[in-house]
Amino acid sequence: MKDLLHNFIFNVYPYICLSVFLMGSLARFDRDQYTWKSDSSQMLRAGLLRWGSNMFHFGILFLFFGHAIGLLTPHWVYEPFITPAQKQLLAIVAGGIAGAVCFVGLTMLLYRRMFDARIRLTSHRTDLAILIILWVQLVLGLITLPFSLAHSDGSVMLVLSDWAQRIFTFRPDASGLVALDWPYKVHLVLGMTIFLLFPFSRLVHVWSGFASVFYLMRPYQIVRSRRLNLPPGHDMPRRVL
Repeated sequence: MKDLLHNFIFNVYPYICLSVFLMGSLARFDRDQYTWKSDSSQMLRAGLLRWGSNMFHFGILFLFFGHAIGLLTPHWVYEPFITPAQKQLLAIVAGGIAGAVCFVGLTMLLYRRMFDARIRLTSHRTDLAILIILWVQLVLGLITLPFSLAHSDGSVMLVLSDWAQRIFTFRPDASGLVALDWPYKVHLVLGMTIFLLFPFSRLVHVWSGFASVFYLMRPYQIVRSRRLNLPPGHDMPRRVL
């Protein structure tokens, strides 16, 4: 029974979460585009928002891309330049700093959302729930740091990378995760669950953040000004919002 549960959680559940993440995001964009936003509460009270939001977004983006690159980059790519032990130490130091910054920022946002009466009354239950889930996930990630230091040979990094890469290449094998300490396993499960909940929460605005990069690569549009009465050939190319 234990083996079946382990196999389901780490070999089947990831594909359920990814499927809901992709299809759910597409369905929400198609059906409820007006809900495709983060519902900022800045107008109600700025307070801790600026510091908390900036620290949270800096930390979470660093952690997201750090996890993605660290887990999905094959060992042979970085092997000529850095050993698994060095890579794991780099992940511990850089991830620890970014995690601490993110923790402070997220704690500010969570405190503001929970204990400011005006903001609490205008918040959806899912807003508070997703902040709590992210906070717990972040705490779990910070808890794994001492366990990673105890395995300074880089073995944990190799096991996690192998599992993640097998998931994305449709060759699931979670046998290596059996021996991992409990914080890693809970951290993985909650991380996958966040992808599962993504389409049903305010997190969908992340897609818009990534999509805005493509705006910079849009071709210029020709804008003719009636006020200036410019002759033909003197059109002004500019980006239009």
